[in-house]
Amino acid sequence: MHFLLGNTGRSMAPNGMNLRRNLGGLGHLLAWNGPVVTLLGLALALSAGLLLIQLPPLDGVLVVLLVIVGVATLVEPMAGLVAAFFLGLLRAYLRTEVPQVPAQIGQLFVALTVAAWLARGLARRNLRVPHAPLFLPLLVFFGAALISLWDAVDLSGYGVPELVKWAQILLVFLFVIHILTPSQAGMETRPTYRRLTWLLGALLVTGVFQASVGAWQFALRGDGPDHFAILSFGDRFYRAYGTFEQPNPYAGYVGMTLSLAIGVLIGTVGDRETWRHGDTDTPRRRDRETRMYTPSPCPPVPLSPCRLAGLTLCSLALVAVVIALGAALAMSWSRGAWLGFGVAMAVMAVALPRQARRGLLLVAVLVAGGLSLYATGLVPPSVTARLTGFTEYVRFEDVRGVGINDANYAVIERLAHWQAALEMFRHDLWTGVGLGCYEPAYADFALINWPIALGHAHNVYLNVAAETGLIGLIAYLLLWGAVFWQTWRATRRARGLLRGVAIGLLGAWTHLSVHHLLDNLYVNNVHLHIGVMLGLLAFVVQWTANQQICKSANRQVCKSTSRPSGYLTT
Repeated sequence: MHFLLGNTGRSMAPNGMNLRRNLGGLGHLLAWNGPVVTLLGLALALSAGLLLIQLPPLDGVLVVLLVIVGVATLVEPMAGLVAAFFLGLLRAYLRTEVPQVPAQIGQLFVALTVAAWLARGLARRNLRVPHAPLFLPLLVFFGAALISLWDAVDLSGYGVPELVKWAQILLVFLFVIHILTPSQAGMETRPTYRRLTWLLGALLVTGVFQASVGAWQFALRGDGPDHFAILSFGDRFYRAYGTFEQPNPYAGYVGMTLSLAIGVLIGTVGDRETWRHGDTDTPRRRDRETRMYTPSPCPPVPLSPCRLAGLTLCSLALVAVVIALGAALAMSWSRGAWLGFGVAMAVMAVALPRQARRGLLLVAVLVAGGLSLYATGLVPPSVTARLTGFTEYVRFEDVRGVGINDANYAVIERLAHWQAALEMFRHDLWTGVGLGCYEPAYADFALINWPIALGHAHNVYLNVAAETGLIGLIAYLLLWGAVFWQTWRATRRARGLLRGVAIGLLGAWTHLSVHHLLDNLYVNNVHLHIGVMLGLLAFVVQWTANQQICKSANRQVCKSTSRPSGYLTT
């Protein structure tokens, strides 16, 4: 859908010209390059300089950088989005280690980005809200979440902030589609290439930054929190947690980004057959004939960054990104993330070949290889012990009468919170206790030995059921069912880089869904990354759908067009 604000003025003259004409002699003084504006700019610059002098050097540099990014956001809103999801991941770190800096500084750039986007649309009288895939399922879940807040346990303290989080996912989703989709078919394709490349690069660079911080925490720092120590490796290795201050959500984010990086690498390798224009399914001679007879209305297929920057160099960079993220995932020592990524790799392997049967065969080969490594003892015993403990976390039982000791404390604590979530769901079957209200409602449903809430149920599906009831749970499952269906279809239809992105997104959704059985990844502003990835998926789905329509139209035109008599086939 498009909301177009047309030009309703009676005069074709710009507003600035009308203003200067009405003001007479004052128009020159008040012009954007006039003396009044110049003096005002100088006064602001002098004031800013005096303020910066009062700050420590490091704080002054940070302020200047933030101002530069803010100005860049007003010029190009995508810069603000990149700053938002990079700075957003610093929330837990800033709140714990640097309390003098606002922990939610990333949210400032989210608001600035959306404001700049809307302002530019209003200024150009062309505010477009694209009709995008997944928009309706997102809107349905948002509506279900809104209904759950009708009688929420704590509306202002917990309900509204969580609703804002989902509103941001929806806005970021729409913004990404808007900046990537050309205004007309076949037009503005180079900006689309650049924006797609920059957006993918920003996501991966942010992941590499988090991986670097995790590597420093794992071994290079030499010390760390005692409860993060990996005892089987000695006393100088600690679980990586990046700027999340917790290893499990950090590992979940890294696993999602790693899946996307692998997909981009796959798309880069498979991009050798991608053409800038026309039907990529037809042989070259037939494609030349099609273009000779009819101009193709199809938008060009976006090329991978490596086609634009050099195949070898860019491919090596992507391999380095995959290695860095894979090492960070291992250093997190998170069983839930390992399980999620293992399932994600299996699903990506199924989607990699065009025929699903070959994908299943590839999965069988991977499983056989993993079992062979385990049987031959090549997997370190500490890793094996870590992996084989998963069954303790996926079982469910009534833990009210279970004895608690050091060995089973973590397992029983998790199961106790699952049980509390089920009690909330039974108590408010249809609408739950209110979106985001698991923690304030926990005291009324807690087991005797577990009075302290952990913030969420450590299982997103139980958490959604407890907070939004049956209505919200059904809407949530329909949303992610639609996401998986659209992603799978994109892996079957897309070509080149876009197919690689679709495969990577399929892995990211799989990792997210499996990890959500044991934890909650909607923390530390990771939801902004999820919104960006959903926007990428909608863009891929739209682009491939347009390609399918254009290919059908081209075939019909070619069939009805007679060949020129002077044309010789070779």
